[in-house]
Amino acid sequence: MKKTFYSNGKLLITGEYVVLDGAQALALPTKFGQNLIVEPSQNKIIHWKSYDYDQSLWFEESIPFSSIIAKKTHPEVHQIKNTLIEILHEAYQMNSNFLTQSEGYHITTELTFPRFWGLGTSSTLINNIAQWLEIDSYELLKRSFGGSGYDLACAQNNTAILYQLVNEKPKVTTVRFHPNFTEKIYFVYLNRKQNSRTAIASYLEHQSSIAKTITVINSITQKVISTEDLKEFAVALQNHEIEMSTVLRLQTVQEALFDDFNGVIKSLGAWGGDFVLALSKENPTPYFKDKGFDVVIPYHEMIL
Repeated sequence: MKKTFYSNGKLLITGEYVVLDGAQALALPTKFGQNLIVEPSQNKIIHWKSYDYDQSLWFEESIPFSSIIAKKTHPEVHQIKNTLIEILHEAYQMNSNFLTQSEGYHITTELTFPRFWGLGTSSTLINNIAQWLEIDSYELLKRSFGGSGYDLACAQNNTAILYQLVNEKPKVTTVRFHPNFTEKIYFVYLNRKQNSRTAIASYLEHQSSIAKTITVINSITQKVISTEDLKEFAVALQNHEIEMSTVLRLQTVQEALFDDFNGVIKSLGAWGGDFVLALSKENPTPYFKDKGFDVVIPYHEMIL
């Protein structure tokens, strides 16, 4: 019997990096996401196909059950296959029935956003597999990719969330985030996908005494959620950038790329890649396109 599962993509608005250490983070699920379609097959093999948003096939493999059970690795050129086997092996450790009580599968994944956008290709996959196998998605993430898990919370919720790790356990609170100036919020793709594992490792290297930073970021997050004043919102975003710039020892993205922008730009998620948030009184699309950044998405087209 054919089964279909879906998970939302995500954008982390506040709390990037420090969410790993218990800071409160505001995260928004996107209108874009990923489907997982599971159909029965034969020969104790998973025939796997992954399609990009434009229906182009970007990954295809046949993986024997035995490779998953043994966590068989292949040469580095097969990194995507190795990663998939790792995820499925950990899922098998959590619920072996999907291999021991099946003859095989045809599995298809379908993204509704370009896979390099960084909206959650991995997190939506993890969440979909967890739904399919009825296992804990946060535990599966912990065993495979690692990370804070905020992206899984976005995958599972259709509204804004306040996310926090409390004693290393996720605390997810749905919140209302719909300020009266959302038409002035845009999301701009920086033309390069950031590796979140690498970015997290870099953060951990630069991390010093983080308790004060967490207090500052928590206060900013609450201001971002609650304010209906555009100027207050803009100042909060700027203060967030200044605080994280100090922690990461990096220029803010506005300083590095858009120092002449008439508005406020904030990094999202892993600094240096994926999307940034642009706050502008006028449509900033011509400005960004002139600088070679062609993907500019208004808030209402991006956020659920």
